[in-house]
Amino acid sequence: MSSSATDQPPPSADVLRQVEILSAGAAQVLPAGSLGPRLAEAERAGRPLRVKLGIDPSGSELTLGHAVVLRKLRQFQDLGHLAVLIIGDFTGMVGDPTGRSAVRAMLTAEQTAANATTYLEQVMRVLDPERVEIRRNSEWLAPMTLTEVVQEASVLTVARLLERDDFAKRYAAGQPISLVEFLYPLLQGYDSVAVAADVEIGGTDQTYNLLVGRDFQRAHGQEQQLVLTVPLLEGLDGVAKMSKSLGNYVSLTEPPEEQFGKLMSIPDSVVTRYAQLCTDLLPEQVAAVAAQVAKGGPTANAAKRAVARQVVALYHGPEAATEAEEHFDERFKRREVPTDVPEHQLDAADPVHLPLVLVATGLAASRGEARRLIDDGAVRVDGTPLPAKTYDLARSALTGRVLQRGKRLAVRLTS
Repeated sequence: MSSSATDQPPPSADVLRQVEILSAGAAQVLPAGSLGPRLAEAERAGRPLRVKLGIDPSGSELTLGHAVVLRKLRQFQDLGHLAVLIIGDFTGMVGDPTGRSAVRAMLTAEQTAANATTYLEQVMRVLDPERVEIRRNSEWLAPMTLTEVVQEASVLTVARLLERDDFAKRYAAGQPISLVEFLYPLLQGYDSVAVAADVEIGGTDQTYNLLVGRDFQRAHGQEQQLVLTVPLLEGLDGVAKMSKSLGNYVSLTEPPEEQFGKLMSIPDSVVTRYAQLCTDLLPEQVAAVAAQVAKGGPTANAAKRAVARQVVALYHGPEAATEAEEHFDERFKRREVPTDVPEHQLDAADPVHLPLVLVATGLAASRGEARRLIDDGAVRVDGTPLPAKTYDLARSALTGRVLQRGKRLAVRLTS
């Protein structure tokens, strides 16, 4: 167990620098003030911290929003610590109820296995594969007997489970909560025992589950992990959380020019946040970006370009980032795509019926005229004329883009 802080020498310069880097962009460290002492303890013991991140393979495509916590885990790796990545192939079948207002459908073992393969390929675009321990929680959860499950369940009370906002709201509203959902925090918490985690990281929406891990470690006589949470990333509109369903996202596997173009559409208000959460810039470099953004105008635009280059370089390499920027300039500068234009919010329809949008934005007087303009090549998206008969496009292909008729009539489409 940790010795009293009064018995220990002051933290080294290296520990203080690690605290500065790891705290930057973090939403919360619990217990408060625990990061420095835990790092100092590891330094004295001459060992890396075991930093746990659990991912449930519930989908197939990761976004910059998903990557925020992965980037924080990479920071731990770069500072010499070990990433313990837990693939929730067992918990993935149960499904994390966090933030949900209804019972979540359970995935099959085959679905979680297929998703896990895709996840790992994308995750390793962020993490250092030389400093990661990959585990699947079916290793320890699948063999558990009912007797063992009942014994572990005694660690948590119903009152403790109802502390979760989503459970409390559903209970108050008379909505069903299955026992399976109550088991999810238990299973995730036991993962921390199984891998002897020193630190667990996750999004702010996971705070409850992460703290449950401390309960289970205490019950098993282990030193309790500290919890570090990261914020949820706003999407391209700068308001709603990045989400594939809203179309306001950038995926890790998108082509470089798509990533760059989307990032250039974010409002200035979130450029610093993207620099902090989506790149590997150091705290002082993020502060420099913030100072540029505060000046507004061309200086803020230059900061946005720098952040876009940083992000693309992380997932595709510096050369691809340079080429993506050149491609962007080809489309916008040389095609004279206007930048200072009014915005129009797309409705929830997907695909988007462009004639309706052209009429709603005043770029066409009627849907018939809108179709004729498209067929004549007079309607452009980001400077590229639409092919004839292109009346419907995916919402994701239009979000953040400039819809233009001629040189003077244009709007920027938002989600």
